[in-house]
Amino acid sequence: MTAEPSSSSAPDPVSLGRWMERHVPGFQGPVTAAPLSGGQSNPTFRLAAPSGDYVLRRKPLGTLLASAHMVEREFRVVAALAGTGVPVPHVHALCEDPAVIGSTFYVMDFVPGRVFMDPRLPGLSPAERAGIFDSMNEVIARLHGVDPIAVGLADYGRPANYMQRQFARWSKQYRLSETVPIPAMDRLIEWLPGRLPDRDEVRIVHGDLRLDNMLIHPTEPRVVAVLDWELSTLGDPLSDFANNTLAWWLTPDVFRGLDGVDLATLGIPAAAEYVAAYNRRTGRQPGPAWDTPAWDTPDWDTYVAFNLFRLAAIVQGIAKRSLDGTASDPGAAALGRMATPIAEAGWRVASKLG
Repeated sequence: MTAEPSSSSAPDPVSLGRWMERHVPGFQGPVTAAPLSGGQSNPTFRLAAPSGDYVLRRKPLGTLLASAHMVEREFRVVAALAGTGVPVPHVHALCEDPAVIGSTFYVMDFVPGRVFMDPRLPGLSPAERAGIFDSMNEVIARLHGVDPIAVGLADYGRPANYMQRQFARWSKQYRLSETVPIPAMDRLIEWLPGRLPDRDEVRIVHGDLRLDNMLIHPTEPRVVAVLDWELSTLGDPLSDFANNTLAWWLTPDVFRGLDGVDLATLGIPAAAEYVAAYNRRTGRQPGPAWDTPAWDTPDWDTYVAFNLFRLAAIVQGIAKRSLDGTASDPGAAALGRMATPIAEAGWRVASKLG
């Protein structure tokens, strides 16, 4: 009996090559594929061919949760952001025919660069660390300055009730992927609904703005591409930015955090400095929700608590895929075990607000 291919199996090079000949300008085969590290959600492959190097992102094989692994949305938003100043790879084509390699996928240019999984950035100088964090902050501010209507993304999401809809979505996804009871998640699911901010500012939000979703120049301390746009939509940019700050709320042994780290010695900005830089770049003026220190206000803490809840729900989904055998990364099981401490960090933030 022939075994079913796993989610991380390389795509059939013959079928893929025929498709690329028709849809990727300038492509010359044959093509070979090798898995790229990371890509917990959607399997990612580096493609090599005589015409150059490319990257392929595809949905996992097998049964998937509704609205998960939306590589179609990744393709659309990355294509729309070309020329905006937000660094993204050039995308070539989307294939929604599962007969080609077994699931929906798209192909984009390969961008040389470094991926740092640890926000402490071991091995770099303090100046390099400071430069990378400053570049990341600038790129996020630039993204949140893009007018969705101007780039053809007016219908990319429903602008109203963003936080409430996000909460409903991730509560449902969490319950669908729940494997063991997590009391902190139950408390957050009860606590959050009546406290979510309701702002009318609508921008393109990435949805997963971690450092390891930023490609850093091979030798310079700057972001050359923002990756993994699967969770992007239209929504509240402050929630998106709060998601980017979660490292300051988690310890290094819990999802690669910065809490308890000697930031000054490393050259990494303190949370207050990082938030102030974003406020300056986005033109935000101090107000009731942004008095110093910014993260001590009720709205900011709620954004942080919500994003920790959301991260725990995402990690729980990885745990479920690991149990089901559809996770794309061999470290998925270990990562999935982080759902509980992430949720507990979220409840600690929420508990301060009563």
